[in-house]
Amino acid sequence: MTTPAESEDDVVRRVLATTSTWAVVGLRDNPARPAYGVGRFLQQHGKRIVPVHQHPQDVHGEHGYATLADVPVPVDVVDVFVNAARAGEVADQAITIGARAVWFQLDVIDEDAAERVRAAGLDMVMDRCPAIDWSRLGPPG
Repeated sequence: MTTPAESEDDVVRRVLATTSTWAVVGLRDNPARPAYGVGRFLQQHGKRIVPVHQHPQDVHGEHGYATLADVPVPVDVVDVFVNAARAGEVADQAITIGARAVWFQLDVIDEDAAERVRAAGLDMVMDRCPAIDWSRLGPPG
């Protein structure tokens, strides 16, 4: 959970270093989409990904699910690749399933949803990309 003295970079460091299972909302088997590349990147850096999309597909060897509630394993991070108009709904679902963090990708901004996430005790990262932040803030290795 974010504390008042923590910077956003501190939160990013913690999320990248202490989590293992990332539900990637908006991930489909489409190499042209950013979620596809970020999902692969996370796998290459030791994270388990779980594709979540309203029309689920298996991606990068992982089974896809239609909703976060359908995912049968505990989720550490909900990585959100949907537009900002839908991001708040996904954030609320992340709280409901007991995720530890919510990560809104680049250009996904919803301050009200971010506040709800933080108020629920989860880490919140907004308008950032783990593939970009990894080299500067990710764990070594």
